[in-house]
Amino acid sequence: MFYIVLFITKVSQILIKIIGRNASYFPGKIAVTLYPDFLKKIDKPKIIIGVTGTNGKTTVCNLLVNFFEANNYKVLDNKYGTNVNSGIASSFIKGVSFFNKSKYDYAVLEIDERSFPRVLPYIKLDYLICTNLFRDSIRRNAHSEFIFDIINNSLNDDIKLILNADDIISSSLGNKNKKVYFGIDKLDTDLKESINIINDARICPKCYEKLTYEYVKYHHIGKAYCPKCGFKSKDANYLIKKIDYDNKEITVLSNGKKQKYHLISDSLYNIYNEITIVSLLSELNIEENKIEGFLKNCVIVESRLKEETINGISVISHMAKGQNAIACSCVFDYVSKKENKKEVVLMLYDHFDARASSENLTWIYDTDFELLNNPLIEKIIVYGPRAKDFKLRLLLANVDKNKVSTAKNYNDVINSLSFKKDKDIYILFELYDEKDATELRKKIIDKIKGGKS
Repeated sequence: MFYIVLFITKVSQILIKIIGRNASYFPGKIAVTLYPDFLKKIDKPKIIIGVTGTNGKTTVCNLLVNFFEANNYKVLDNKYGTNVNSGIASSFIKGVSFFNKSKYDYAVLEIDERSFPRVLPYIKLDYLICTNLFRDSIRRNAHSEFIFDIINNSLNDDIKLILNADDIISSSLGNKNKKVYFGIDKLDTDLKESINIINDARICPKCYEKLTYEYVKYHHIGKAYCPKCGFKSKDANYLIKKIDYDNKEITVLSNGKKQKYHLISDSLYNIYNEITIVSLLSELNIEENKIEGFLKNCVIVESRLKEETINGISVISHMAKGQNAIACSCVFDYVSKKENKKEVVLMLYDHFDARASSENLTWIYDTDFELLNNPLIEKIIVYGPRAKDFKLRLLLANVDKNKVSTAKNYNDVINSLSFKKDKDIYILFELYDEKDATELRKKIIDKIKGGKS
């Protein structure tokens, strides 16, 4: 029966490609429906790496896949499918012959946090990276402890875990697993207490005493301890000791040895993504010079972050993951700390969420819109069907009402921008609105090229 299902799904993938459809999860959906043990029986690459977490898992996956491809390893990923069980099944179908023989050395799989009970019983992971665990979509993911339990209860003891030492929640995953931790040492910009609306780790998970933070980077990311029972943040095996923004270098301490690597981004969350892949590749015994050679030529995927300067005006597109207060707040913080004057276009409406019902907007009251209350941000233009909701949230954050406007279409946005050479233009867009953001970006660039600034 397995080979019949494999044949059907292989043929379906070919047909989908021929007709130009993008239902990449569909063959996997057929497979797990017709043969529930399909994922267990299909042949797999020699080493399987899983990547999960609230924020950063897609970027980490992309970086790892790019590394393996750049170094001529055969790597299978699930960008072809999705990060749930049917999408992962589709990727494995693509990766085997009709005779169920895998053609790859590595598999790098992005795994949705809630899919673990449907994936791990059938796939033996060699490594699992968890970037972090935060409060995510309220309607789907409830709270971080809920997601923690789903992952933790699904883990096999023989998976080696690569965990964030600075996240006191996700670093506690795994009861008997071997663990390796990554982190960033105390920075001059760190705080004594979180200033964010959300902090998901305020009390000790062991004795429920209030946690004390030695330093905080953002939300609950930092170093904490319990003054009552001694529970504390983990020590990092791979620790960034220094970030040199001027020379674009990070210094990593591991096993008593310091190693410098090229800094791929000046945003803190992407620096965490970088130390994550350095940790995993080092655990795979990849040579340091190979890692550094890759990082020197590495860029964050342009669908997430893209910057271009035309006629003296910088246009920056940056994904700000909707329904996710922490991801959005991190992007707001990044933009607000940029030294240039700027005008910001917010495109945070969620077409995907609104398809089945009305869009859930409760998350915006957990998001730190207060970070946009910055004198260097001279104008905020809110675009989309929920523009007035976002404008209200900005006003509640005490943003000057004269700075905030709403736009019904692209022309409204264009007419609201000043196009002055001393002001950068930021387009902050939701994951599922990338197409709209790309179109708006094109129109803004066309205006700069054809108009006077």
